[in-house]
Amino acid sequence: MTQGTTKEQQPGTGPGRRALLGAAVLGAGGAALGLPGTARAAERGRGHSHDDLPVPLVVAHRGTSGYRPEHTLGSYQLALDMGAHVIEQDLVPTKDGHLVCRHENDITGTTDVADHPEFAGRKTTKSVDGVSLTGWFTEDFTLAELQTLRAKERIPENRQRNTIFDGRWSVPTFEEVLQWAEKEGRKRGRRIWLHVETKHPTYFRKLGLGLEEPLVKLLRKYGRHKKNSPTFLQSFEPSSIERLGKLVDGPLVVLLGDADTQPWDFVEAGDPRTVADLITPEGLEWIASFAQGIGPTLDLIIPKDEDGKLLEPTTLVRDAHAQKLVLHPYTFRNENTFLPADYRRGTDPNAYGDVFGALKAYLDTGIDGIFSDNPDTALLAAAEIGGR
Repeated sequence: MTQGTTKEQQPGTGPGRRALLGAAVLGAGGAALGLPGTARAAERGRGHSHDDLPVPLVVAHRGTSGYRPEHTLGSYQLALDMGAHVIEQDLVPTKDGHLVCRHENDITGTTDVADHPEFAGRKTTKSVDGVSLTGWFTEDFTLAELQTLRAKERIPENRQRNTIFDGRWSVPTFEEVLQWAEKEGRKRGRRIWLHVETKHPTYFRKLGLGLEEPLVKLLRKYGRHKKNSPTFLQSFEPSSIERLGKLVDGPLVVLLGDADTQPWDFVEAGDPRTVADLITPEGLEWIASFAQGIGPTLDLIIPKDEDGKLLEPTTLVRDAHAQKLVLHPYTFRNENTFLPADYRRGTDPNAYGDVFGALKAYLDTGIDGIFSDNPDTALLAAAEIGGR
């Protein structure tokens, strides 16, 4: 790939496009932070499609995972209060077909299930998308059983301060999140944008727990199935996005892992293509035939060398924009251990590094948004980029 391209040089990322998408950097919620550009952004935040959202867009990754246990109503609420433009939910099913918000169906690390002797017999080993996992899984619990559990910090070794919130919230259903978003929207006088992922859809469909149909049923119930509804739908499996595209009219995003990996639905179908094939101009043209965006891992935007330092950007931003695809890469975190090596500071892997320097490097590529565990940090960085 040709490297060294900046956002100023990329087709489709100049002032016209960025103004169309919302040159004011922050949505209405960001005004609470007193950040630059919030007055104009509050006005633009009332737009009627994803094209009217601010650029760069800040997606609260599983809520405010850097400050609260992920995928809890407390995490989502803090993200909204911080001013995040969009808030992410990952969906997995219960045994009785309810959709709940967990990053994985394996809830061993994100709930106190191990402390419940009544569920000791549910511990098992499963193969999920080719990976062997031992633990407790949502598909083995009814919703009533699952709601007796309490959420906890997933990576306490990195986020020790988050553990004080262990046990404060239950596992939310997606319908509870939709109700919360409606309530907050009425209170704030604007729509609350969500970024909703179907997790392991092929795996669950084979269990008779297809995700797309119950998801669409809920979206229709709450009026989020229309072209201009404030909901992105995303998946690592393109076939899930294609299926959703036949059922709803909202913006669709194909998530992309490391270049040498394959979407699991491709593995199941015998499709030989890898992510490397999907990020070629031809692959992006195919994605653009049924989706409006991609969510690549950050390494597809700027690769790293063997020491973990950033190299020159790839042409992915330019190539995706040429197909009129937006890019919402993932995931930015403030801790040294998650930052590129050239932006780490000090010797404590759990201390914050040069967060703003690293964010600037990624945002300068012309991406349309970024997933962040620390939305307040990303919002400040986005304000600086948008102010130029």
